[in-house]
Amino acid sequence: MLPAFTVFDVETTGLDPRQGHRILEIAGVRVEPFDSAQGRGWKIMEEQTFSQLVNPERPIPWEAKSINKITDEEVRTAPTIDAVLPAFLRFAENSVLVAHNAEFDMGFLRQEKECCWGYIELPESFCTMKLSQSLFPHEFRHNLDVVSLRLGLNIPAQRHRALPDVLVTAQALLKMLETGKIQTIEELRKRAGIRQLVT
Repeated sequence: MLPAFTVFDVETTGLDPRQGHRILEIAGVRVEPFDSAQGRGWKIMEEQTFSQLVNPERPIPWEAKSINKITDEEVRTAPTIDAVLPAFLRFAENSVLVAHNAEFDMGFLRQEKECCWGYIELPESFCTMKLSQSLFPHEFRHNLDVVSLRLGLNIPAQRHRALPDVLVTAQALLKMLETGKIQTIEELRKRAGIRQLVT
């Protein structure tokens, strides 16, 4: 049976959650399996999206603002991560998480879940960057812009905002699943799985 995916992305105040950097925005889109006369596959459910700014409870460094264009004023009245992360995980229920450079995004989720009440278990996750490296081993670069162009996809105008990045990552995921003729969770786990940390 094919799994459902939640393709997601986070925008952050910096690069290392262990240094106190926080999530500024989380977005996701559901990618659901289907069966048809033409075979089995997945469909991006663009009507099923999650997009939420997060108050990081600290000033946003100018380096982060220059990349994601999220300002302190925009997040001042946004909910904090203890409200947003559980809501996102409810949105992602019964699915596998997918992100581009998933070690980065999952690292933030693992750190930020410590700010939430109660025990939070994160779903299994796959990485589209690792999948690209597996499918195109002779290519040197595998960032989202390069992968998108390689697969014939349009780079979103609002790069480095979570929802536009999520939607192009979802398209790249489906293109690569088709290119690699990947039909099982086991094959995807082999090509794109990331190390699961127990925290």
